Amino acid sequence: MSDRPRVLALRALGLGDLLTAVPALRALRRRLPDDEIVLAAPERLAAPAAATGLVDRLLPVSAPGRSVPGALPWTGPPPDLAVDLHGNGPPSHLLLQRLRPGRLMAYAHPGTPDIEGPAWRDDEHERERWCRLLSWYGVPADPEDLRIPVPATPSPAPGAVVVHPGADAGARRWPPERFAAVARELAGGGQQVVVTAGAGEEDTARFVAAEAGLPASAVLGGAEDVPFDRLAALVAYARCVIVGDTGLAHLASALGTPSVVLFGPVAPRLWGPPADPRHRVLWHPDDDGGRVRPGNAHGLRPDQRLLRISAVEVLEAVGELPAPAPTA
Repeated sequence: MSDRPRVLALRALGLGDLLTAVPALRALRRRLPDDEIVLAAPERLAAPAAATGLVDRLLPVSAPGRSVPGALPWTGPPPDLAVDLHGNGPPSHLLLQRLRPGRLMAYAHPGTPDIEGPAWRDDEHERERWCRLLSWYGVPADPEDLRIPVPATPSPAPGAVVVHPGADAGARRWPPERFAAVARELAGGGQQVVVTAGAGEEDTARFVAAEAGLPASAVLGGAEDVPFDRLAALVAYARCVIVGDTGLAHLASALGTPSVVLFGPVAPRLWGPPADPRHRVLWHPDDDGGRVRPGNAHGLRPDQRLLRISAVEVLEAVGELPAPAPTA
């Protein structure tokens, strides 16, 4: 076992969650360059975590949905520092406290009054939330410092438009017929179009490709996830990405790839891309548009605000995107 001080960061969620934590992880790496940074996250995120260049190793943990894991398979001496990047409340706080870390950084909560930390805000962007936590503890963090290195792997389709119709929850899935209409129009205009799918999303991706008149070879993934290095290379060298509020949208932001991101049950100011001409956000809130969570992000059916977005609107947004910057 290494004699280096060890930092344990808990973020046992999905790809988008990991990528929104990149600015906070970079702040930890900058402040503690000689420490071993261990990320407690699902094993499927081992490759993305390594690709950030900010994590020394992954401690595999998981839980249903967005729950807090029941235990951490930590071995050896207690971590010198534990950082709760998972949520706000006793379940994640106590999970880390049971390891008896030398220091714990977490948001304040009445259920764990012994933890001194900043107050939680419900209306805060996810990147800003974790940077504010670290800054409160004296670790400066910039929520705009979200980029990750471009992979060395060649793109399977350089210059293509990437269409990703999947999402973890039905509430954030734009109808596949509309994705197909967009893909058909872009392909008819001479664009190469690739349809990506995570594990279990093959039927949806193949439906979109078939309805758009694309060959079966235009679908990447589905039976299983696209290997992360290949997926990241595809996105890094894409013309643009068309996607809902899901992990691939955050990957486009992290790689600086132009994107059109479709929002429904949750406001883009909580999970949207950075304010940059390369990213277009489409969202049609209710007349009282001040609510940041007007719908159920984990609902089974497409959110009504998402359904207000038309294929024509998406095509117009794609046409307004700047050309991708040269990728080093």
